Amino acid sequence: MAHTRSAANAPVGSQTLSRGLTALEILAAHDRPMSLNELAEALEVHRSNAYRVLRTLEEHRLVLRDGEGLIRLGPRLTVLARGVAPGLSTAAAKPVADLANAAGMTAFLTVLDEADVITIHSAEPTNVDVAVARRPGTRHSILVGAPGHALEALLTRERRLELLGTETLSEQAQLATARGYAVSESEVMGGVSAIAVPVHIAGEPPAALALAHFAPIRESEALAGQLLLAASRITQSYH
Repeated sequence: MAHTRSAANAPVGSQTLSRGLTALEILAAHDRPMSLNELAEALEVHRSNAYRVLRTLEEHRLVLRDGEGLIRLGPRLTVLARGVAPGLSTAAAKPVADLANAAGMTAFLTVLDEADVITIHSAEPTNVDVAVARRPGTRHSILVGAPGHALEALLTRERRLELLGTETLSEQAQLATARGYAVSESEVMGGVSAIAVPVHIAGEPPAALALAHFAPIRESEALAGQLLLAASRITQSYH
């Protein structure tokens, strides 16, 4: 999954900040901790420049390095993430947790940020041994994944043209419009399937509620019903 912003074209005065933000996006999109060399390659900078960025992020506890020197996102990001649509995240907490346990799958709430989908809240089921990890802050293109398809289906023609360069819905978004829910398989992460429905709350960015599972989605109509019920609970709990 590629990051969506480039530090290379940033003005000189803001290049360090841009690289730091891009590094956070790269780490959030990566499905495992990264080495310094990998991070430098993804940033398209020399290892020494990547190290300086890393040290600054470490000082602010935005990233951590484990005993092997591998880099991962740090706990401070959790605190910062609480400021993203706080009312929506608060309203989603219990419905998302209940949904995860009822379905036995990881449940997560996403919002649209330009042409990207960002997870703002997630919950793993407590009644299964293994579940998909979906961290808040995870970002991917609106053109992939069930939440992306559900959100694309919400866009007006003008907004689609602005963000995606076309007024035409993708095939997956057309299916989402017809069904009322979207499904995907191995689009964001290999071997992971998802199903999602839109969440409509006035004053909040377009949102989608989703379930993710290691196996192909079965009984999609029943799962969509659970998602719609949880989405309704989120809407009712919002204030």
